[in-house]
Amino acid sequence: MDLKQILNLSKNEVCGLDIGSSAVKIVAMRKESNGYKLIAAGLSRIADRSIQRQNNGHDEIDTNTVKAIHDCFKLTRLKSKNRLRTKLAVCGVSGPEIAMRDFEFPPLPAEELDGAVALEAELICPFNPEQAAVDYQLISENADKTKGILVAATKTSIKNRKLTVQKAGLKCVLMDVDGLALLNCYNNLAAEQERSTKAVMNVGSSYTTLAIMNDEGRPFIRDTACAGDYIIERIAQANNISPEAVTDILFGDSPDGKIELGESVEKACDALVVDVAETLRFYAAGEKTKPIGKIFVCGGFAPAKGFVEMLSRRLGIEARLWNPFESELCHTSGKNSDFLRKKGPAMAVAAGLAMRSIEKNHKK
Repeated sequence: MDLKQILNLSKNEVCGLDIGSSAVKIVAMRKESNGYKLIAAGLSRIADRSIQRQNNGHDEIDTNTVKAIHDCFKLTRLKSKNRLRTKLAVCGVSGPEIAMRDFEFPPLPAEELDGAVALEAELICPFNPEQAAVDYQLISENADKTKGILVAATKTSIKNRKLTVQKAGLKCVLMDVDGLALLNCYNNLAAEQERSTKAVMNVGSSYTTLAIMNDEGRPFIRDTACAGDYIIERIAQANNISPEAVTDILFGDSPDGKIELGESVEKACDALVVDVAETLRFYAAGEKTKPIGKIFVCGGFAPAKGFVEMLSRRLGIEARLWNPFESELCHTSGKNSDFLRKKGPAMAVAAGLAMRSIEKNHKK
């Protein structure tokens, strides 16, 4: 989905730019006959987002995020020996500032479809529809019905995202949805025998995205604020230690191996587990299909000690840590192997964004 932000460009090389709440990730990939070749990949942390904000009229730009994007691009380019040549970026949006829904209409003339989608968007937007950018993608069209999905996002979130990228010296040429980028990455890199599952969960710092796609190609995406920062803060409060100490313990960098977090980890994950379980039940009931039997887990928080194993036990389904760069369909160089082994699960959305291509397009 491009949210009407597609530019009239000939095909160009682009990079996927995933701007999270705690880090910026950049991935550049090239489609080949036997999969994708990684051109460049990098990650930079964002300094304290609670300070150094610039207000320009109605626009709010976080200067620390701007710096992180600039630094990430510069370092990624250096690390790839300048193979990352483009400054054209595909970005994503997620969270409460987007709404997504599938639709089904009787056959409509092409000139009436835009209006029908706009009316449907008004019914689902949790924000003022007049302040929303709406786009849609048809899934199937025949003599009986027209099926598709629509996405609405606040114009403010899109404008601020594009302005932030511009301030960092890049150009956002297309806007996607994080959940769709996640499915795009999964569908292109997952092993053939795994593609029937199509259930992926990206656990970031501020949001967890659960993305599922049915056999008809219709996506189901749910974002929740129960994510890494929330879990770490709850663990820190329960053990009377700092969030930084919790992070060190969970990700294996603690200088004090004797610190035990005990049951506080499970309790901190209660809200996320309940939310995911209810979402999976809702999906299975709505689709009238058998329950999802396997879920691939990625995102910056996914490698936390015992996290994926805990999900398997409490959800009652197989949860597997997913690093898309370990796929046989993703061709990487040896010099990136250590970085991708550690940070690969956090780069899935950026990889999915990087797989988008910019062709000559015309507005619907």
